Amino acid sequence: MIKKYHFIFLLVLGEVLSQEVKVFTINDFDLRGDVKTCQVITDYGQEIFEFDTVGRLVKTTTQYNQEDRDITSYTFENNNLVEKRLESYKNNTIDLSSSMVHFFTIDTIGKKTVKEKIISYDKEFLEAQEYQYDNEDNLVRIIISHENAVDEIRIETTNYKNEKTTTYFENGIIQKSIRESLKKNRVQGELKVVLKKNYLDGEPHTAVEEISNSKGLMVSEESFQYDLNEKQFISFEKHWYAYNTEGILSKETIEQGNSSTVKEYIFQFDDNLDKNWVKKITTPDNIFITRKLEYYPKPEVSDKGQNR
Repeated sequence: MIKKYHFIFLLVLGEVLSQEVKVFTINDFDLRGDVKTCQVITDYGQEIFEFDTVGRLVKTTTQYNQEDRDITSYTFENNNLVEKRLESYKNNTIDLSSSMVHFFTIDTIGKKTVKEKIISYDKEFLEAQEYQYDNEDNLVRIIISHENAVDEIRIETTNYKNEKTTTYFENGIIQKSIRESLKKNRVQGELKVVLKKNYLDGEPHTAVEEISNSKGLMVSEESFQYDLNEKQFISFEKHWYAYNTEGILSKETIEQGNSSTVKEYIFQFDDNLDKNWVKKITTPDNIFITRKLEYYPKPEVSDKGQNR
């Protein structure tokens, strides 16, 4: 999959439309093996991602300069996320009003329910959310409680032949739909097609279609804008992705109207057993992204094949 680190970090902080509580792992950051930390050098500073021994993300730090940084940390109990803390530091001092903690409690008696309570560090209640699941463990409803209002997001899922459509309604008004389907391609084999439509005040607004191959690699991504006059979605940008024999991204073709641009990617890898890239070069822009990785030590094995 194509990884955009700052974009993923924003997802970690929370999406505009609340969805199921997400636990991120090394797979979400294009990493392999027993990675302990991943430091990414970017044009806006650096980001450090820390993982536990089973590969779950437990801490992110976005360092803008020596004095300013944002930290998000995750706490797990019995494989469940129970706490998420978002801390913002300005001039090396924590900003209590913009820092907050999310508390999660899980009730598995009957149909599963997850409750989330959000409180700022200056003790102000911000929001409470309740995630309700059906007997098949599918998220079907989110109740959001603010200081002066209660909102409801209802999630409906329908299956028709080889298509699955998930639709989100906020207070009865459609907000988003996600349609997943499979199609066969003579050259690329079976492809997964995900079409995401976003609505504004209940009316179609934007859409994105993502196509992935059987290895989970993104083949193409097309963006649409809804045309009120034509009463249909109109494509305005499409990305095509190509990979080498090892599944490493090598080229991206971007089409906008009648114009087309090509970006090529060069990677340098470390010498770890599960190789990870440590430098990514994008041409012709000559954009460099550098990663510094630390791994958990491998257990020493004796001559008899037993751990010491």
